[in-house]
Amino acid sequence: MYETLVSERRDDVARITLNRPELHNAFNAALVAELTEALEAAERDPAVQAVLLTGAGPSFCAGADTRWMRGMAAASEAENKEDALRLAQLLRQLNFLAKPTIACVNGAAFGGGIGLIACCDIAIGSANASFGLSEVKLGLVPATISPYVVAAIGLRHARRLFVTGETFDAEHATAIGLLHECVPADALDDAVENVCKAMRRGGPLARREAKRLALRMGGMDAREAAHIDAENAELIARLRVSEEGQEGLGAFLEKRRASWRDAASDT
Repeated sequence: MYETLVSERRDDVARITLNRPELHNAFNAALVAELTEALEAAERDPAVQAVLLTGAGPSFCAGADTRWMRGMAAASEAENKEDALRLAQLLRQLNFLAKPTIACVNGAAFGGGIGLIACCDIAIGSANASFGLSEVKLGLVPATISPYVVAAIGLRHARRLFVTGETFDAEHATAIGLLHECVPADALDDAVENVCKAMRRGGPLARREAKRLALRMGGMDAREAAHIDAENAELIARLRVSEEGQEGLGAFLEKRRASWRDAASDT
């Protein structure tokens, strides 16, 4: 059914695997559209009691792919806003999905990949996974994913990672709350299955209402989230077409140092 992912049901769990391993499962327009569709299908299916999201190959999701970024760098501000809104819709759908969601983080996650993790109810990662919110290195900000990342790791950690763009490991991701636990790579499937077993002990209606309760008590409302998404889409669109954003994206695509960086910053 899909070109960029595999969606299959294993017992009562819909397992969605991002399937662009040669590109580290990076986003493009097709992946955003297909993942949105797969989540909608899982939500409608009465046989599905939970949704598991993972990646094919050695990576979970590396954020936006190079060709997509090149297209956005050349696009207008209005086109960039529409692009950001499509990703925002996907993240909002995942965050507020009526069924429990599990991120099985099998490898590296950067940018939008971290957004997917933050939107899931439960996140379990391989101990060898790496993470980064590296947008500032491109003259950009993690605008679209920011509500969910801040909710997951807290304001204090977000303030550091948003402005430094530094890479961190699974142990640190667990310490700040992005992951609930990290396990050896060969124990990842067993750890996820244990979570699924624990969820099955609860009633389906109770699980759904428990998730809604937690989101409500945390101040997350779908209608308010849509309003925030619109504001953040305008922000990222403006930055992508700005002089600094164009320089940052150009430097990344041309594999050179951005004009604001000196050699000392690379050591």
